[in-house]
Amino acid sequence: MTIKPVLTVNNIHKKIGKKKILEEISLDVYPGEIVGLLGPNGSGKTTLIKIIVGLMEKNEGTILINGFPLNQEFEEAIRFVGAIIENPEFYQNMTGYENLQQYAEMAGNISKTRIDEVVERVGLSHAIDDKVKAYSLGMRQRLGIAQGILHSPSLLILDEPTNGLDPAGMKDFREHIKELAKRENVAILIASHLLSEVEELCDRVIIIQNGKIKSTVSLSENLETELTLRMELRPQENALSWLSGQGFEAEANGDFLLVKVKKEQVPDLCRRMSIDGIDIFSVIPVKRSLEESFIDWTTENVMREREGEEYEQTDSK
Repeated sequence: MTIKPVLTVNNIHKKIGKKKILEEISLDVYPGEIVGLLGPNGSGKTTLIKIIVGLMEKNEGTILINGFPLNQEFEEAIRFVGAIIENPEFYQNMTGYENLQQYAEMAGNISKTRIDEVVERVGLSHAIDDKVKAYSLGMRQRLGIAQGILHSPSLLILDEPTNGLDPAGMKDFREHIKELAKRENVAILIASHLLSEVEELCDRVIIIQNGKIKSTVSLSENLETELTLRMELRPQENALSWLSGQGFEAEANGDFLLVKVKKEQVPDLCRRMSIDGIDIFSVIPVKRSLEESFIDWTTENVMREREGEEYEQTDSK
């Protein structure tokens, strides 16, 4: 059975005056998937999000939400969306519960059972009857998520959701978002400029810069994923020779060997080495961070741009 995307963005262009804000933006987000939209401030992330939720007009392209075209069937499409754009706003002198009741009445067909369920899901049961003015920023963010998912949306959109949160608040927020995607099968799109945030949280990251998608990086592992293992093996020289003889790429790094291997091969590799008399003291995957990938990508693209400029200059002489 083919899983259809909840959100499809196809070839979006946006200009303000003569300035191009977005060019050729296309992406999909699937049920239960957390996708990060990563880029520096001014890269076009917030503009794209405002277009997706209907707060800003595009110049070209199409947006489908659960198969409904946003422009032609706006009400049908947008009813599947929950969103927190910038900071969530509430009635400060009302309790958290009263704020959710107010939203439930506006949305319609939301039961008290659903409100209680959502309050528990975001971890606010202990404070839901307190006035919002007494909430910390992290608690207001959680109340914002509760409001955003109250009507059981298929798509949740968050713009810079951890701004102002301390490390404990950020960790708490990540746990709630992961649980939400898993338990309610919600597709989640998060815009952020923080590498560490999207690396900890997202299954896939779309890098946007100067209004263009530059790269897409998958952060979820599967059995085909190639790993680099940091292995402490004895005797080391025999282990290195054995690995080379079996067709594995390996190199010495101090007291360890760095070995490239597919994830599915790891159990059999360890078993065979042990049978052949090689002692295995430790096996540690060496994860390549998103930051390293991002820096490599940036460096490569800067070099290409420079080469292109040099070519143009040479060609014009």
